[in-house]
Amino acid sequence: MLSRRQKHILIKFFSMFSVIRGYNILVVVIAQYLTSIYILAHDMPLKHVVFDLNLLMLVMASSATIAGGYIINNFYDSEKDLINKPIKSHLDRLVSQNTKLSFYFILNFMAAIMASYVSFRAVVFFSIYIFCIWLYSHKLKKLPFIGNLTSAVLTIAPFFAIFMYYKNFESVIFVHAFFLFLMISMRELTKDLENIKGDLALGYNTIPVVYGERISKLMLTVLIGLALIPCYLLLYRFDVGLMNIFFYFSLVLLFLFLVLLWKSRTKTHYLLLHNMLKFIIVLGVFSIVLINVDVVLNRI
Repeated sequence: MLSRRQKHILIKFFSMFSVIRGYNILVVVIAQYLTSIYILAHDMPLKHVVFDLNLLMLVMASSATIAGGYIINNFYDSEKDLINKPIKSHLDRLVSQNTKLSFYFILNFMAAIMASYVSFRAVVFFSIYIFCIWLYSHKLKKLPFIGNLTSAVLTIAPFFAIFMYYKNFESVIFVHAFFLFLMISMRELTKDLENIKGDLALGYNTIPVVYGERISKLMLTVLIGLALIPCYLLLYRFDVGLMNIFFYFSLVLLFLFLVLLWKSRTKTHYLLLHNMLKFIIVLGVFSIVLINVDVVLNRI
């Protein structure tokens, strides 16, 4: 049986885990490694990729920076989250703001240290990345279009660090990146629809607040139309192996998303749509292994 002190520590741990969204960071780590193995460094021996210390440092620096980003975002959005996410907000508040900020600076310092192991350019990249996350959380997220675009770019930035490390400029990589960028952009706009009540109350000038739900839905419809382009290219112009199953399935889910979108009226409806997009993104991460199911065995 746990002592009172142990229970207190456990509660604090889960509170901080909620703040930094550890489950999201774990998905990013897996995505970075799978992207490296199957796409960016597909011609290198498997052990050279998996046991590459430079890659590990880049992945760890990305994780620390993302965790810090969630903390600073939580710090600025604490009042809004009381309206939009009351249950999660209550859990997050079990850790004091001073503790969160201290952890934020520690994580960013650790990210710089780990990046310095790779190169000075890596330090510069993560320094800029950290600053941009702070600027987004403090200012940009309250602006329509700019906030959504910045959020999408910041989300895919950790993959850009890996991309620059391997310097693989194959066309298929940019098509994959474009599809991911569109999915993230759609998720951010759907999240704005979901959180419109808190955004409106606290003066966040998001697209739904400024232009209304109908315009937001029209924009999501356009984004779905644009997503058909990378889907078509990846299905019929590039060899993605069995990952084509994922893209066909994604098209079905996006069609369903579009139908439900125009029928959605409440926060619960938008939450469902938000989770659909998250499911597509996470499923896409694990579907990378389908590009070539024999690639691991052939490269050992």
